[in-house]
Order: sequence, then C-alpha cells, then structure tokens
Amino acid sequence: MISNIANSLGFGSGIDTSALVRDLAAASRTPKVQRFDALSRANQAKVSALAQARSDLDSFADSLADLSAGGTLRSKPVTSDDTAIAVTANPGTLLGNYAGEIVVSTLARAQTNYSGYVASTTDPIGQGGMTLTVGTTTFAVTVDATNDSLTGLANAINATGSGVRASVINDAGNFRLVLKGESGAAKAFTLTADASAAPGLSQFATSTMTSGQTASDASFTVDGVAYTRATNNFSDVVPGLTITLKKADPLAPITIGATRPIDTLKQTLNDFVAVFNTLKKDTEAARQANTGNPALRGFERQLGAFIAQPLTTDPNIQSLSDVGISTNRDGTISINSAKMEAALRDFPDAVEAIFNPPRDGVRNETTDPGITFALDALRDAAVATSGPLEQVRASLQREADAIAKNRDRMEVREEAYLTKLEKQYAGMDARIAALKATQSYLEQQIKLWSSSDN
Repeated sequence: MISNIANSLGFGSGIDTSALVRDLAAASRTPKVQRFDALSRANQAKVSALAQARSDLDSFADSLADLSAGGTLRSKPVTSDDTAIAVTANPGTLLGNYAGEIVVSTLARAQTNYSGYVASTTDPIGQGGMTLTVGTTTFAVTVDATNDSLTGLANAINATGSGVRASVINDAGNFRLVLKGESGAAKAFTLTADASAAPGLSQFATSTMTSGQTASDASFTVDGVAYTRATNNFSDVVPGLTITLKKADPLAPITIGATRPIDTLKQTLNDFVAVFNTLKKDTEAARQANTGNPALRGFERQLGAFIAQPLTTDPNIQSLSDVGISTNRDGTISINSAKMEAALRDFPDAVEAIFNPPRDGVRNETTDPGITFALDALRDAAVATSGPLEQVRASLQREADAIAKNRDRMEVREEAYLTKLEKQYAGMDARIAALKATQSYLEQQIKLWSSSDN
C-alpha cells in the first residue's frame, strides 16, 4: 500500500508520474474528442435544418387544411330572417350567386301526451300488458311485479326502442308520465291497455292522457315549389345547403342569398406566397447543410412544380398560376395582384374551388384535388418511408448513430491507453526506486570501506 502511494506520488523517480500520465492520455484523447464533437455539431446542424423544413411543410399543410375545413374560404349563405331559418353550406358547395325564397307554413312536430298526477313514482299502478303503436309498428309493454310503478312503466316504454320517450316529471311533489315521439306525421303513436290489464293502467293510455301536441310534418315552399319533411332539418331540397326551420309564418317569405369571402381569398393567396417562400428558403438551407443532397434537390423541384399543378378541372382556373402566382428565377414565388383581381372578378367560383373543390351531391365526393389535398399529398409523399425528407432524416440518424458508436469505441481505446500508461510509469517508478536503493547501498558500502582503510 505504501509502495503504491509512493509510486503515485513519484517518490521513486522524483517525477510527478500521475500528472505526466494524465497529460499524455489527454494529448491522445482531446483531439479525438474534438473531432467527434465537430462531427456531432455538423450532424445536428443538418438535422436542425431538415427539421425546420419539415416543420414548415407540416404547418403549411395543416394551416391550409384548417382554413378550408373551417369554411372561411368558401361562400356562406345568408337569410333575411335568421330567427326563422338557419342555412349552412355543405363542404364542397359553390354557392356562386345563389338566390332563393322560402315560405314556411308549418313546422314538423313530435306528438306529446301527459298523464294526470300520481302521488308516488314507486307506488303500484297495476300490472298487465300495454300495446304501443308507432305508425303501423306495434311494441309490447309489460308491467309485472318487478316494475309495478310509474318509473317501471316509463322504463318499460323506453326499453322498446320504439322512438317514443317516456319521462316521469315531478311537478311540485306530484308526478306524471310524459310521452314524446319523433317528429313527423308518420311517427304518431298510441298507447293502449290490454283487455286483461289491471284497471290502473288505463290512466296511461293515450286516449285517457292529455294531448300536448300532435305529430305533423313541416310544410314549406322553396321558390314556389311545395315540400313536406318529417323534420325541421334537411339537406335534400336545395343542393349543397342544409336548412333548419325555426318558425312558421306563411305570410312572411324569407330570402336566401350568398356572400363570397373575396377579401379572405385575397389574403390567403398572399399568405400562401409568403409561407411558400419560407418553406422554399428553409428547404434550400437544408439542402446546402446536407451538401447538396439529391433527395432534397428533388423535393425542391417538386415544390417548384406545385404552382403549375392542376388543382381543379375548371377550364378557366385550374392552377395557382392562373390566379397570378408565378415562379421567380431563384425558385421563390410572387403574385401578380392585377391578374388575381381579374380572376376573382371574372371566375370567382373557379378561384373558390381551388380551396373548396365542388363535391358530388349524391356521393359527397370530388375528383378535383384542390390545394389542400394536393399539398397534403405532397407532404405525405415527402415524409413517406421512400420520400425525400424521410430518406435524409433516416440517413442523418444513421450518421448520428455511427458517430456515437465510434465515440464509444474511442473512449474504450483511450481508457485502455490510460491504463497502459499507468502500468508503464508505475513500473518505471518502481525500477528507479530499486536502482536508487541499490545506489544508496553502494554509497554506504564505499563509505564503510573508506573508513576501514583509514
């Protein structure tokens, strides 16, 4: 132990071998660490540049999709009386200059009936069978020892799945049964007690209960054409519009028109140019950081081609270039305001269709990609397993893994080198100590011999 401490302090040779070993090990390890640090920083710079381009693309596609889905880029229906009807445009509807008139004569209603008061929801009401008839369909309702109460009867009616809803209402400590069906004349219903049922059940027959309102259809005209519907909400009368009736007044015609978001479309086109140029700049930076990676160069070409890509089948406005967006020599894009204004003036439906492709009224499908679908397709292809952005990302990850693995191997080798140096210098120090001990012994012997001669 004392020998080890002495050796570590360089007592044998008088040299600080511990410091010498550390310096020699550092001289070997430091330049290698610096090289790996430089490689890691370079790799991270490439990763960051690529991640920025990917983030730009994701934000671009998602923001445009949100705008289109939110309806801010398509024409909106307006009415002369929002308290009487509500109108919304279905996705893919191009209202253009639509104008119509609706007159609501009656609203669709659901039948309601309510019983007289009873003192308790749990007291027996009588057992037996009842028959619930909705339209031409009958449903059996049974009250027996397990559900002989007002609540039990309501639950039994609700369990039929008939569409008639039974509720037990508390009115100042007294209770009554309320029945409500579905709207429309075809959903009128009756509830009768079977002949063998206990007399108490007859008070809940619809012939005995009070009628709140009768089932009826909505009746109305659109541009003079008469319609009836079982509900007050429908989307099969005016193509592309969902209409909800709120109030009936046969003497008060209500107009339906449309407003087009011209200013929003202009702003969105200008915003598209700005965001596209940011994406282009960051993609170029990613390519340069990755020493002209051919996959990224290919993605840049795809971006450049996007401006002329057909987005609609309209013969007048098919691509972004038709609304005034053009590609500059450096790959960025710009917009010709005069051409955009002319497109919005002369072909407003077609410009709107770029952001809101028209849909088939029956299948709710569209054959036009529109800008949102086209940008999503570009993004999905870029980040797919074989896509350019994913290829570069995977390559950079492999590079980072290789750097980390080689760094670990270097550290193992340098640790072994440090151990070797420590053994070598410990051995040297021990040999020098031994030589010094021999020297001291010889010097003592010489002194003794000299003394003896004298």
